[in-house]
Amino acid sequence: MKARNGNERTGSSDKRRTGERSQEIQENIGALSGRDLQLFSISLLLLLVLVAGILTLIYPNLKAAPATLQVNTHLLPQLFFGLITLIILFNVYIVIQKKELVATRRRLVEELIFNERMEAVSMIDPTTQLFNRRAMEQMVGREVARTNRLSAPLSLLLLDIADFESISNRLGTAACEQFLYEAAQLVKTIFRGSDMVFRHKETQFLVVMPGTAEQQVNYAIKRLEAEINRYNLEVRPQAQLAFSYGAAEYAQGSRITDTIVTAERKAFLHKHDFAPVF
Repeated sequence: MKARNGNERTGSSDKRRTGERSQEIQENIGALSGRDLQLFSISLLLLLVLVAGILTLIYPNLKAAPATLQVNTHLLPQLFFGLITLIILFNVYIVIQKKELVATRRRLVEELIFNERMEAVSMIDPTTQLFNRRAMEQMVGREVARTNRLSAPLSLLLLDIADFESISNRLGTAACEQFLYEAAQLVKTIFRGSDMVFRHKETQFLVVMPGTAEQQVNYAIKRLEAEINRYNLEVRPQAQLAFSYGAAEYAQGSRITDTIVTAERKAFLHKHDFAPVF
């Protein structure tokens, strides 16, 4: 238990660092946009200076120039050569800066995408491909806030695989993980797209059902039982899948953890036939 809590704290710390790094990358990308504007402003300013210099050399009698201004025509080639050299040097500088900006922006975007992918992966259980407990802490909290705001019903259904220990002994480690994956995907296909399915514990799945009262969970249970019967006949006749289950409806203003505990208690009673769940 201590090792698991340590892993969870380490995972939360890694996730927090990943989120902070993603925010830092986004700020750096915003700063690069400001750098683009700065280079454009410098280019525009230099262009104005060059135009003003050329006009002053070509039209020494402009109103903006003194009337006594005399231009030495022998110096004009050197002046034009100097201007052209300045323009070339500045263009080289701009091209180098642009390349560096593009390369930096590309690197930051790639790192941002990588961080977002890592964050998404960290929220998926590798065995079942369901959301893990870390994802549950975030997503369920948002759903509870929405439920309180809209005064809508919210039900939780806890599913616990029955007789898993004996199934594990018969199948072995690799086949047992495949069995868990199949069970998880079976559960996921039964429920609506708005429902969220999490791997709550090793053999437990938690289904969060927005807009669903506790009595309405029975319809999903019946669909699940029918699909389990088909699965046991066609896919896994040597390892029968069955669930102990308990449903609980969230009471607005209460703690969602209390609702989860209620669903777990009902699943335990259902598992040992102590009392009816529904």
